[in-house]
Amino acid sequence: MKILITGASSGIGKELSRLYATPENDLILLARREDRLQELQSQLLKAKSVEIIAADVSEFDTLQEKMGDIGALDMVILNAGISLGHSLEMTPFKDFKKLYDVNLLSNHAILEILLPHFKSQGSGKIVFISSLASLFSMPSSKAYSSSKRALNAYAEGIRYKYQPYGIKVINILPGFIKSELTDKNSFHMPFLLSTVDGAKIIKRAIDKNKKFYPFPKRFYFFILLFRLFPDFIKQKIIKSAL
Repeated sequence: MKILITGASSGIGKELSRLYATPENDLILLARREDRLQELQSQLLKAKSVEIIAADVSEFDTLQEKMGDIGALDMVILNAGISLGHSLEMTPFKDFKKLYDVNLLSNHAILEILLPHFKSQGSGKIVFISSLASLFSMPSSKAYSSSKRALNAYAEGIRYKYQPYGIKVINILPGFIKSELTDKNSFHMPFLLSTVDGAKIIKRAIDKNKKFYPFPKRFYFFILLFRLFPDFIKQKIIKSAL
């Protein structure tokens, strides 16, 4: 397979790159930090080939130009994402926009170029990396949670539109996984997974073509239960957690 992975220089993207580095796969790894990509490229010796693309996904013109050079793919894993950490203050607009540019709009910039290739070949797999945070927005993470909730809606629309063309769309909603994003958190993170374990779960879900895959399951079910509570109970729980 020919696979593009965004946000490949660290965290989940880096571990997924390792997992997909097999003799059957041609990898294209995209991230901002070229030095980290070069280091990773030198380690993935089992892959059929490894190409790196140093680009900021929020610089849309450059990003689309890079996508235009790739051509046909078998799978794209849209993993690039950022977090601003947790704060009860209003997020400065500049930071809020940057987060949405990376977490949401970059995916459309990429797919605008790639989807015609998937459609013409009548196959392909698009993987979105969302978050369990998309299912409930804490006051301290409203920017991040809302960007991921918007991503869920976008992924759903893409799935219904392109499923008739043989294109599989997968939306993964991880909980807390050890990464540069979660390293910003100073609070207790329930069901925290190692980067390696989290990436393995994601790969299994991708291999099984799960359309919607939230995990860990216990955390997911807790969130579903919490959403059923009356508002005054949710208010009390949230207040105690802040």
